[in-house]
Amino acid sequence: MKKYTYSATRSDNKGKWCIVDAKGVVLGRLASLIASRLRGKHNPLFTPHVDTGDWVIVINADKIVLTGRKLDQKCYYRHSGYVGGLKTITAKKLLEKRPEDLIRFAVKGMLPKNRLGSKLFKKLKVYAGDKHPHISQQPEAI
Repeated sequence: MKKYTYSATRSDNKGKWCIVDAKGVVLGRLASLIASRLRGKHNPLFTPHVDTGDWVIVINADKIVLTGRKLDQKCYYRHSGYVGGLKTITAKKLLEKRPEDLIRFAVKGMLPKNRLGSKLFKKLKVYAGDKHPHISQQPEAI
């Protein structure tokens, strides 16, 4: 009798809601934990080509910590598409303007660069304060 490796399907994913408090946590360590949860690598049914992950809510994104001199030296780039249209913003200014984007950019870089990665990224909800509108989903704390 041959034994086969079990491959999960879309219907196998029960998908829980998890809540993560980013207060005082280092950005990279938090982002790797979130990316792992979104992919479903904590799940015994993990299959690389199937979404077996959880939904993740991040609160207190404005209280995230960057080590060393990253606040002043780390830059985020975007381009308008026009000649000379490169825009830069430091991590310090981004933390003041849109603290949610710091976490989003870090997590997005750790997810697969394909349709599955885009689908997983939509399951991430980030909020600057400690309030969130997902109480009815009964998220469990990590």
